[in-house]
Amino acid sequence: MPDIKLITENLKSFVSDKELKAVSHAIKLVDEAIQNKECPGNQYLGWLNLPSTVPEKLLRDIKQTAEKIRKNCDVFLTLGIGGSYLGARATLEFLKPVFFNEQTGEKPKIYFAGQNLSADYLNGLFSLLKDKRVIVNVISKSGTTTETAATFRIIKQYLDKFYGKKELKDKIICTTDKSKGTLRALAKKEGYKTFVIPDDVGGRFSVLTPVGLLPIAASGIDIRMLLKGALDFEKKCSIPELEKNPAYKYAGIRHILYKKGKIIEILSSFHPALHYLGEWWKQLFGESEGKNGKGIFPAACDFTTDLHSLGQIIQEGHRNMFETFLVIDKSKSKFDIPKLKEDIDGLNYLAGRDIEFVNQKAYQATADAHFEGGVPNMTILIPQRNAYCLGQLFYFFEKAVAVSGLLSGVNPFNQPGVEAYKKKMFKLLGKPGA
Repeated sequence: MPDIKLITENLKSFVSDKELKAVSHAIKLVDEAIQNKECPGNQYLGWLNLPSTVPEKLLRDIKQTAEKIRKNCDVFLTLGIGGSYLGARATLEFLKPVFFNEQTGEKPKIYFAGQNLSADYLNGLFSLLKDKRVIVNVISKSGTTTETAATFRIIKQYLDKFYGKKELKDKIICTTDKSKGTLRALAKKEGYKTFVIPDDVGGRFSVLTPVGLLPIAASGIDIRMLLKGALDFEKKCSIPELEKNPAYKYAGIRHILYKKGKIIEILSSFHPALHYLGEWWKQLFGESEGKNGKGIFPAACDFTTDLHSLGQIIQEGHRNMFETFLVIDKSKSKFDIPKLKEDIDGLNYLAGRDIEFVNQKAYQATADAHFEGGVPNMTILIPQRNAYCLGQLFYFFEKAVAVSGLLSGVNPFNQPGVEAYKKKMFKLLGKPGA
């Protein structure tokens, strides 16, 4: 199967071979620090060899649990925020059919909650749960994350009324710390099925742990193929040479552009299936790099939609940004544009063309126009919408952000700034001791 590919033609005059050669030396030093576990945050490098070290026993357990879920519920509800839900949601949106939850043959329906504090969202969710058999997977290392914990209380109360205490035990699955935390204690007390979040894997790097793998498997997606893609890129992205390692080349390019004042990166895609991958990417890069007054601001655009709004500022605004396009090479579907006798809309010149052909030309035109307008850009070409390619993409970005953060002199594996809003919120809510 073909690999994802990094295309850098639209970097000419912005990034030179001499600059890439210079940064490659620094990357080799960073690579050695990562491999020897001598870098800042080295206690959170469990993701590094995760694809090659996932225990077979764990995969069988996930698969067997997923089969039970698919047989015994109408709705599988995942509760989590940030890395506890974005990886799974990105995978489902990328691999499942569009509107998959609305399709009558799709079972179970998969919904997400615990990622916000909206009463209206919960009200809409409960209208979908009415008279449905529900199994919940609550994901939290501590069990005290406000959004997830508050939602879990409400959902648990609903399930208790629907099933009763005796049946409730089989309707809740906890993915949490192996030995500590309130969720682990609750699971032990109530006898809930549990999966472990590894101590050495941070939330935003956890998609290939039970955090992501259980919801993904419950949807019917082949998690082994996802892991195979990640494994192949674990090998490919361990090569220290820049030109042979796409993750290192991407990290090196970002670093060069950042040093030249390009402080915003826009991840742009032309397919709705990539929207939540952009959301996952924003958390991965934002939490990893945004520290100590440093970091490239990660933004994401859905084209061609956003070309009619944000396209203007990208084309002619401040020249402090660069762009990375995510492009799917082969679409799963085909729709030809029909020819009309009266060419009122003037589109007969496209008659017989597949609409995806038009989409591809829109990407090429956008990349060239933005480049000519002073926005350097590169492209990550995804051969197909399959689990193998997505596994590659997950690992590619994880390895790239680790190197990119370390090149900038920050610890890419912590997130101290996230606690700031929590402290303020707890004080406003009157939490004891806040």
